[in-house]
Amino acid sequence: MSRLLHAQTHAWLKVFAISARHLSFTRAAEELHVTTGAVSQQIKQLEERLGFKLFRRLPRRLELTEEGRRLAAAVEEAYLAVGLEVRRLRSGVMSGVIRLRSVPSFLHKWLMPRLPRLQARFPDIELHVRAEDSSLSLRDGDFDLALDLNDGHAPGLSITPLMEEHIFPVCAPALLRGRPPLRHPADLAWYPLLHDVTAWRGSHEHAEWERYLEAIEAPPLNLRRGYTFNRNHLTMEAAIAGMGVAIARQTLIRGELESGALIAPFAQRVPTGMRYGIVHAPGALDDRRVAAVHDWIVEEARRAVGALPT
Repeated sequence: MSRLLHAQTHAWLKVFAISARHLSFTRAAEELHVTTGAVSQQIKQLEERLGFKLFRRLPRRLELTEEGRRLAAAVEEAYLAVGLEVRRLRSGVMSGVIRLRSVPSFLHKWLMPRLPRLQARFPDIELHVRAEDSSLSLRDGDFDLALDLNDGHAPGLSITPLMEEHIFPVCAPALLRGRPPLRHPADLAWYPLLHDVTAWRGSHEHAEWERYLEAIEAPPLNLRRGYTFNRNHLTMEAAIAGMGVAIARQTLIRGELESGALIAPFAQRVPTGMRYGIVHAPGALDDRRVAAVHDWIVEEARRAVGALPT
């Protein structure tokens, strides 16, 4: 077998594979940047070496023989296998498992729609994703990267800041029908309120509403009423269903506002003092795989910030 497939035979097999793909010596010659005669001569030499015909030379076209068809399939499969293995070898440092955890709403609304782009860029990295409430501690060792909403502090860990978060009330257009107009914060007294009880690390049940109303210097309101949820996206679903007025996060609500599913009755948008960031152990980015995913998230965040309405 080694005598049959010597170095020259492998060179002829490449010419054969291209000719078989095009079913044309002329087009194969164009791809290889040689003459048609050179291609024809090399195919003839390969046939003589193998001991069987590969093509039927018909008027104005070529046709693979049964042997040629089978060999073409085998050669194509071999080239694909070699190409795949080369890609795996070249990207070996970018393969393996990366453990990523995230606060659920950011994972659901922001990261998930973007993950196909990460998969396309690093197809050999397997991301193991976990949604965890911000009320749970960020324990070093149970993740490689964590997406969190906090005040920029995580004792013993490093944080790469991504985006500051702003909040403002939203509701479904249908909620306003048959009720007093919702033009000023004082008008909220006529409307049920919706609360995300896990707004950010260390927050309490009514933290978002308190932060917003204090920032815009609204008159006192009874905030301890309405429905509570432990996920931001559940609070937004309740708002879309017309159950009340909720506090939205600018980073996560763009689609609902653009579609008209929700409206923002007040113009003011208030910074929460919290920002999304990538939390990781010191030295975690020394792993090029972890650094690659980290840098991809940073890149996506910069693109997203540039697309946010001002």
